[in-house]
Amino acid sequence: MKKAYRTEILLNEKQQQKVHQTIGVCRYVYNLYLTTAQKHYKDTGKHLSGYDFSKWLNHVHTKQTDFWIKDVSSKAVKKSIMNGDQAFKNFFKGIAQLPKVKKKKHQEVKTYFPKNNPTDLLVERHRIKIPTLGWVQLKEYGYIPSNAKVSSCTVSQKANRYYLSVLCEVEQKQESQIPVHDGIGVDLGITDFAICSHHQTFKNINQTQKVKKLEKNLKRQQRKMSRSYELNKNRKRGEFCAKNRQQQLIKVQKLHARLANIRKEYVRLVVNQLVKTKPAYITIEDLNVKGLMKNRHVSKAVAGQRFYYFKEWLTSKCKQYGIELRQVDRFYPSSKLCSYCEHKKVKLSLSERNFTCDTCDTELDRDFNASLNLKYAKEYTVLT
Repeated sequence: MKKAYRTEILLNEKQQQKVHQTIGVCRYVYNLYLTTAQKHYKDTGKHLSGYDFSKWLNHVHTKQTDFWIKDVSSKAVKKSIMNGDQAFKNFFKGIAQLPKVKKKKHQEVKTYFPKNNPTDLLVERHRIKIPTLGWVQLKEYGYIPSNAKVSSCTVSQKANRYYLSVLCEVEQKQESQIPVHDGIGVDLGITDFAICSHHQTFKNINQTQKVKKLEKNLKRQQRKMSRSYELNKNRKRGEFCAKNRQQQLIKVQKLHARLANIRKEYVRLVVNQLVKTKPAYITIEDLNVKGLMKNRHVSKAVAGQRFYYFKEWLTSKCKQYGIELRQVDRFYPSSKLCSYCEHKKVKLSLSERNFTCDTCDTELDRDFNASLNLKYAKEYTVLT
């Protein structure tokens, strides 16, 4: 069984310089492949594979210009080319959009290091040996198992911090648990993050004072960075120093990373609380997140809830503990059905927060009624 671990690493100045150099070269080669492949497709009508581009890059291009590409790991460069090739293949299949060039400020590029020698990627309690970087100190001691076989690793940078992702081969352990109750229906929303059928409600983390204060600070720092660009865009080269602007960019990146980590950890907390109740099954609904994001009034609130990450993490945990995860269709009227007599209320506006049945006069909270309907849904798809 293969399992991935991601943790922060501490690098010295020489290692940081090497990582920056490798990431910069990988970004340049990736963008070069995109432009070359698009030009080749317009001229010939055929797709330029990553293997053919790699041969041209090594035997023709680097011998004429861009000699500095050879200064970094060849496997990292080859991996960036293969990533671009896969992006084009996904575009041709209709899975993804046309790949775009990567920018330095977005910090999307990661450096790939495979295991070339038996002495590579050796893991100890507090450090790991990475090819071309040497021994690197881990910030979390003992997080990566020292007895696991590591096949490859990826180094990334975000908000002036460095992270390591390793792929290990570990023994598969099936954690089985005895169900305490029959099941749980989970209704996701914007006012509250999740309303469960067992009378447990998880509040919206974005409505807390801490997150609001960080968002207000982020808005202020973004305005400050924007003013810096506007004041200096008409000046000639050499008349101003971009060091302060780079420091301001790092401040904005740190705030973005802090907000993302808070939301991600809250989603993990909710999933862990659901799994610890030991249900026989968990039922969720297939939300049309892409359609909700088109509404400019709720798009920001929907994006901050991290619904996709919740579904991804819940699927992983249910698979680990042997819990059946059910998903109902997105057109299932969970809010309009009565959880007692199953009578469908055709007209139900969003302003009505309490559900009142026209047949049996049952009055319940709208979201709690939806969670009960999800729990007792008869038509569903089993994800795990």
